[in-house]
Amino acid sequence: MAPAIVLVVVFFFIPVVIVLVISLTDMSTATGFNNWKWVQFDNYLRIATHPNTLPVLRNTLMYVALTLALFNVGMALVIALLTTHIPRRSGFLFRALWLLPRLTPSVVYIMMWKYVAADAPYGILNQHLLGPLGIPPTNWLPAQPWIFVILTNGFIGASFGMVIFTSAIESIPRDYMVAALVDGCSLWQRIRYLILPLLRWPLLFVTTYQTLSLLTSFEQILLLTEGQFGTEVWSLWAYQRALSNYWGNFQWGFGAALAAVLVLIGVVMALVYMRYFQFNQLVQEPKIEAL
Repeated sequence: MAPAIVLVVVFFFIPVVIVLVISLTDMSTATGFNNWKWVQFDNYLRIATHPNTLPVLRNTLMYVALTLALFNVGMALVIALLTTHIPRRSGFLFRALWLLPRLTPSVVYIMMWKYVAADAPYGILNQHLLGPLGIPPTNWLPAQPWIFVILTNGFIGASFGMVIFTSAIESIPRDYMVAALVDGCSLWQRIRYLILPLLRWPLLFVTTYQTLSLLTSFEQILLLTEGQFGTEVWSLWAYQRALSNYWGNFQWGFGAALAAVLVLIGVVMALVYMRYFQFNQLVQEPKIEAL
């Protein structure tokens, strides 16, 4: 365990401590690294009273919840179940195709989505789908930004859970499936009473990992909208305040405080998931081995 512990301490614990320390200062490009002062919890009080806090928090929760439920866990589980109940080669081919968005460079991937949503005469939606139906052409990205934010992130995120769930389903002993068929279980009954209970570990891992990933990632949103059209999420807000803004004054202390709040939210969500999926029972040794 020593190498893993060293990696966690060096690349997670120490950076978190540094971020927490910086969040208690007024460090910015205006103060530099020499003239900063301790402001204690002023940055956190500023977050509590900032007019952007509630809208950005609401955006973040909606973005994480919808993307997680519809794609990163929901769609991933559906794809895994479907592709493991069809001929093996067909299932493998379908999963391989679904991996393409993750393999595509982010800039190319987002450019494709922008081309889909672009105004006439360029956009695929306006030219080939909505135009023939008589719907007036428009630039759909600013018109329906959250649909495209969730789709762009969801198609990438679903592939991760798809691989994990597929491996877990295929590792279920075949005898269990045969016994269920002999007992007369329908497909839905096999999924409900056999497959899903045996997927608690993968479900816990994928749900926790993807929640933390969605909370802290903003790459696709930055490339797609740059936080415009009301799509700014918490991690993007922290990035723009601390490392990239139009004013040139990088507020490292305030950005670090925003990041620290995000770490706290992530820890709380992980604990909630562990309680919901009954983590203590999952790590218990089988009773037959205990005897």
